[in-house]
Amino acid sequence: MSLSPDDSSLTIRRLAPQDADTAALWDAFVLMCPEATFFHRAGWQNIVRNVFHHDTYFLYAEMEGRIQGVLPLGHINSWLFGSALTSLPFAVYGGVAAINTPVAEALELEAQHIAKRLGVAHLELRNVNRRHLDWPTQDLYVTFRKEILAEEEANMLAIPRKQRAMVRKGIKNGLTSEIDDTVDRFFTLFSDNVHRHGTPAMPKKYFKALMTVFGPDCEVLTVVAPDGRPLSSVISFYFRDEVLPYYAGDFEPARDLAANDFKYWELMRRACARGLKVFDYGRSKQGTGPYAFKKNWGFEPTPLHYQYCLYKRDAIPQNNPSNAKYQLLISAWRRMPLSLANWLGPFVVRNLG
Repeated sequence: MSLSPDDSSLTIRRLAPQDADTAALWDAFVLMCPEATFFHRAGWQNIVRNVFHHDTYFLYAEMEGRIQGVLPLGHINSWLFGSALTSLPFAVYGGVAAINTPVAEALELEAQHIAKRLGVAHLELRNVNRRHLDWPTQDLYVTFRKEILAEEEANMLAIPRKQRAMVRKGIKNGLTSEIDDTVDRFFTLFSDNVHRHGTPAMPKKYFKALMTVFGPDCEVLTVVAPDGRPLSSVISFYFRDEVLPYYAGDFEPARDLAANDFKYWELMRRACARGLKVFDYGRSKQGTGPYAFKKNWGFEPTPLHYQYCLYKRDAIPQNNPSNAKYQLLISAWRRMPLSLANWLGPFVVRNLG
């Protein structure tokens, strides 16, 4: 049924953080809405609020007691990077998910009203598909998604030859994968990895919160050497019939032992055994090492459309490591002792979103 954004029977409401009953209805809508992603789930509200201490505006459109659309928003008010309203901070996908265009427009209009009331520099919607031809659009990011075939060997043969050889090298090296009950091994590998790249680590409590809030839909897989030494690890999200490897880390010896290629193969193999249909390799910046790595696995990039309403700035913000003005900071962060970097990191990363 088609609605106009000002239809009196359509109401835009804000999900209260402790409203478990409405959160359940929200998640039921997200599960059935084709536009929705794992990052539209209601659980992100408490993570953004309780871990990073940002205000949230999780909007939903309701008509006759039924949710018709959702738009999860977080307000980051940072002395480092300015004030922004984003759907969704710390997520690669976001924006509105709705049953039709009028409902989507009503939610976006309310988001713009909130943004103006808060006095933010910009509103950012991390859309998978372009929604507004006249909004400034960030063209830096792409995503990689590919079908998981029904047979394990078919998935192995679908990996291009050179990368497949790396997977087989990991197998020959006697590597195995284990599912972890905690984030302890993952965080050790993750924090070491991001420190080598000169970027701050998310706090350990964030990863613990992900496992608590999303339960079996958030999983840690760790690759270990024959002597039991952890080499590489990944936190993945499960949504509908998809697996999304989202955060990853490793020790330097992992590359020589092909532990990273083996890690993603093990994740794909296990997903195939579970009957899942889509392997979402996630977001990468164009022209980077992760971009090339995913291309080498036979995945083709699809552009993401991060779109903006600019209120107090003239151009799209570039708060990412590709920005030349951050190169000195990145170099200094690499030289910082790891313990100090892990202590300082959460104070920096909470402002990035």
